[in-house]
Amino acid sequence: MPSAIKALDPPSTINLLLEARAIHELGAYFTALPLLSLAPRGDGHPVIVFPGLLASDSSTKPLRTFLEGRGYNVCGWGCGWNRGLKDGLQDQMLDLIQDQYARHGRRVSLVGWSLGGIYARQLAKLVPDKVRSVVTLGSPFGGSPKSTNAWRAYEWASGESAEEAPNEFAGTLPEPPPVPTTAIFSRSDGICAWQGCVEESGSISESIEIYSSHCGMGFNPLALYAVADRLAQPEHDWQPFRRDGWKQLVFPA
Repeated sequence: MPSAIKALDPPSTINLLLEARAIHELGAYFTALPLLSLAPRGDGHPVIVFPGLLASDSSTKPLRTFLEGRGYNVCGWGCGWNRGLKDGLQDQMLDLIQDQYARHGRRVSLVGWSLGGIYARQLAKLVPDKVRSVVTLGSPFGGSPKSTNAWRAYEWASGESAEEAPNEFAGTLPEPPPVPTTAIFSRSDGICAWQGCVEESGSISESIEIYSSHCGMGFNPLALYAVADRLAQPEHDWQPFRRDGWKQLVFPA
């Protein structure tokens, strides 16, 4: 389990090419909607969903729609395309958490896909009193930026070196937030080295492995079920994910 930033090799070319299977995962999302209706329901608390690099709220629409159907007050991040940690973005995200916290009078859960998950983890460290839980989807918080196949895209989009993000926000990335935290990852991820997406195991932190591409993780039925299961945990009685019954067949140990 990661305790410090590691220099990891990025995923192989084969895994990168296999990212094309994301289109099939989108089809599986629509096919599995009747079964996903059996996922645990929520208690109405607010949830913010953060998109990945070069993505916007449009990319998280299936996930947000699903979570709304499970009883949550869900919103996107509302900051347009994710082009890295631009000036003022940290304050905008913190303002959004404060707004949702004040509007609903309840702590907010943060769900982030890829780079969005890194934002979610770090924001939870800054305002843990307003954050209920964090769930990340294929977020490479445990590896160096060059352990991904996306670091050049990050530098192009942000205009900055991938290794020079502001320390006050990006420091101590591998350290889990002080709130219940779940990292969902796939060993066949073609964008991020999966070893860097694994959460340090602790009393309120865990990892869940699924079979998924990186680009399809935001609508992969197994990922969606896992997110719903984690968000449905009672606020003051969080328990690790249980791979019992039928879940043994589809969630690797």
